[in-house]
Formats: sequence, C-alpha cells, structure tokens
Amino acid sequence: MPVRHRLLPDGHIVVTGAAGDFAFFDSEEFDRFRTFPHRLDLRKQADLRARFLLTDGAMSRGMQRLLASRIAAKRETVTAGPSLHIIVPTLQCAHSCQYCQVSRSLDDNGHTMSLSDLNAACDTILESKSNQLTVEFQGGDPLLRFDLVKHAILRIREGAAANRRIRFVVASTLHQLDDAMCAFFKEHSVYMSTSLDGPRALHNANRPTPGRNAYERTLAGIQLAREKIGADAVAALMTTTKASLAFPEAIVDEYVRQGFREIFLRPLSSYGFAKRNQNLLGYSVQDFLNFYRRGLDRVMYWNQRGLELREVYASILLNKMLSTFDAGYVDLQSPTGAGSSVLVYNYDGFVYPSDEARMLAETGDRSLRMGRIGESLNELFNSPVRQQLVEASDVRFMSDCLDCAYNLYCSPNPVDAQAQHGTMNVAAGTTEHCQRHTALFDAIFSTLRTADEDTSALLHEWAQVRETCANA
Repeated sequence: MPVRHRLLPDGHIVVTGAAGDFAFFDSEEFDRFRTFPHRLDLRKQADLRARFLLTDGAMSRGMQRLLASRIAAKRETVTAGPSLHIIVPTLQCAHSCQYCQVSRSLDDNGHTMSLSDLNAACDTILESKSNQLTVEFQGGDPLLRFDLVKHAILRIREGAAANRRIRFVVASTLHQLDDAMCAFFKEHSVYMSTSLDGPRALHNANRPTPGRNAYERTLAGIQLAREKIGADAVAALMTTTKASLAFPEAIVDEYVRQGFREIFLRPLSSYGFAKRNQNLLGYSVQDFLNFYRRGLDRVMYWNQRGLELREVYASILLNKMLSTFDAGYVDLQSPTGAGSSVLVYNYDGFVYPSDEARMLAETGDRSLRMGRIGESLNELFNSPVRQQLVEASDVRFMSDCLDCAYNLYCSPNPVDAQAQHGTMNVAAGTTEHCQRHTALFDAIFSTLRTADEDTSALLHEWAQVRETCANA
C-alpha cells in the first residue's frame, strides 16, 4: 500500500496511509515492515491490513470502494460549499489591542457596512447549498452596531427554508451587551464568542481600554450572557502574545475559574496591524510549542482530576488523525477552505476568502478580494483569486507535501503565505504555518503513542466533530 512515514522526536516512527490511518513502529519493526512485512507478528499484520497500510496483493473492488469513501469523507467539508459565512458590519471598537489585526478606536464614518451591502450579503449566504450554515458577525465589535446584526439575522431567518439549520455567532468584547440584546439573542438561539486572554493583569495588558478595566467588563458580559441567554451561550478565545508565554498554567486555570469547558491555546496571527508589532509581540515557533505543551499538560491535569476541559487546538488535530469525518477547520483543508468553505462579507463592500484575508486588506494588500458583495456565489467561486488559492493549497501537487506523513491531515495556508511572503506560491516547508503544524502533529502523535487507557479515551472523545463557538 502507498504509505508515508515520519521519525517522531521520541525515536519512534509513525506510518500513515491513504485514508489517514496510522501505526507506530520502533526502528527494527519498521525495517521489517519495509522489507519483509510477512515476518511481522501476525496480529500486527492483521492490524496493518485493517488500516489500509498493508496488502497481500491487489485490493478487492469492495476494499477499493471503502478506501475511496474514506478519502471522500475527509474532503466533504471542502466539496459541500461554503458553510461558514462571516459578516463584518463595522470596524468600530473601544479597545486598542496591540495585537489587533484590523481595528483601532474608529468612528462610524467609513468603517461600517451599508444597509444595501448587508442585504446583498444575506441574500448571497442563502444561495449556499450547504445544509448547515454558520453565520458569524465579527468586527471591530459588532455589538456597537447591534442594529445591523439584528437586521441581518432577521433577514436570513425570514429567507431561509423552514428545515434549514442556521447557527448564528456574534464575536464581541461583550462590553456593550445589555438585556435587550440578550432577549433577542435568546429568541433566535444566537451564540456569543468573546476574548479572554488570561488572568486580570495579562488580559488588561493585552486588551487595554481607556478605563483599564477590560477584564472586569468582559467577565460582567460573560455573566450577563449566561444568565439571560443560556449557560452554554458564550465561549471564549485567547491569543498568545509574548507576554503570555510565561503563564500557560495560569491561563488554563483562569478558564477553569470562569467555568469554561473549552480553551483554544491559539497562536498570534501576524496579519494587518499585528504584523507591525512583531518586535513587541512576536515569538518563535519553538517558543509557542513550549507554551502549548505546558498548557496542554495543564488541561490534562484538570481532566485527570475529574474536571471536563477540552483543548480545541488538540481537538482539531485529533479530528484530522482519528475521525472519519472532518470537522472542517479551514486552515488545514486541502484545497484550502478559504474561499471554498468560508466567505467573508466585509464592511468595505468586498468579499474575501477568510477573516485573515480581509485583515491583509486593512494594511493595503487587497490582492485576495474575490469580488464585490452582491455577486453570486457562482461568480465568487469562479474568481481568479479562488482558483489561485486552490492551486496553492492542493497537497497532491505541492512538492513539500507529496511525501509528508501528515499529507492527509494538513495543507499549505496560501493566505498565511501571502501575509508573510507577499505571494501564495512559496515552498510550504518555509512557512511558519507548516513548521508549527508539523511540530504539533509530532507532539500529538507522541502523546497518543504513550497514552494510557483513560487518556486515549479522552483524546478519541476530543476528536469527534462537535459544534462550539470556539470553532466558529
């Protein structure tokens, strides 16, 4: 069978197959597998055949169909059409975060979507053939233009078929959240997503406001959302800055203290204005990996003590490795989900293939505009930008990806390449995206290989597809 392999940092070897199945070997076993597989233990041979890693000869038609269906299931989220639609109604925001990619404290003039563009965006969203849609409002802070958020939700609800499943998410600081907003969000089953970077001092340093009380106001918004909308109506995301690197345990503990059952140990994205502050905020891939491992260890610590806490980044990778059905994480889809499974309708009247792509436009790189709001989905899908994104992210044709053991789990990120190098067409192995995810897959595979029964069960549970605000 066609297989790929990789030497893990712990000295063992992971072999992966065409459908994403894998097996671990020590060096002696691996030599036998490559040269005289019939000399392997019989149980090992049977296990390898079941994983599409070994065959005695030509596969039967039934096995060929099964393998093809397994591969197709992995690609379903790319081929099903755009299921995540992001509307950016305004760039207004009361924060002045140093790592912000797109906004500062801007007034309304010139930084808010027109009502005609908003209506056109809603109508384009309803053109999508996907049975399940997520519509997410980002900014700036969308709650500063709650009137536009409300208008869009009502228009989409009214235009959607009765049996269509649509999920709404509002990403906000929650500082403007009030009872009237909560009543509307509860009526329409809207989820809230906010930012919580860690304990008070770290959060306030990362996300300053004039009153120097961002942490306190965010917690008040979280509490209000839980009371008025629902206990599970709000999720939180953190961003790892240079200041965060020394405090992974404290950050995880803060999420536990605030009653969250998920945490996404998320690296800094070097887009837009954040790219200008790299000397102040940036760090190496290895710095992030050290932070991440400590944070993941702390998450496991709480689970071992009976408290359910899921680390979202690990769950995304485990889903790729362990599940037949892909959860659709955009940055690891091949071809990329940017412009295929996700579209962004920006306040400036243009459609972008991802949130990161519209961030690039804020600093002058508008090369990833797919078209104007109001163009049909067919026109957007046939745009030159989308074709370039597909060509720059198909692992079947990328030299650095062809022999990579993580070929079926990963993908080049052309938007990231454009941001870092000014072009999509760079060798994948030279990008921070590739280096970070290769190391993360190494770490998760090593964890899986040595996991005891309870840990293995937990990691398999994390791999299952689920809906969360943190994944939106």
